[in-house]
Amino acid sequence: MRGSINDCVGEYEQRDIVHTVRYQGQVIVIDHVPAEVCTLCGDILFKAETVRRIEDIIRTRTAPSQLVPLYEYA
Repeated sequence: MRGSINDCVGEYEQRDIVHTVRYQGQVIVIDHVPAEVCTLCGDILFKAETVRRIEDIIRTRTAPSQLVPLYEYA
């Protein structure tokens, strides 16, 4: 599929990505999320079922499989 942002000529390819969400003051990092990623501009598209699964993970927030350090830019 062709890119859709600002007439980008890149094409989307299936990849697993790391998706980060800030929810209720917490940073939630989800690894191995399936996505369509533009090879040129990096635009990311999720399928509806992927979005629903991300929402389930955020809503239930069971114990994480790993803990990662969080650094402040400031």
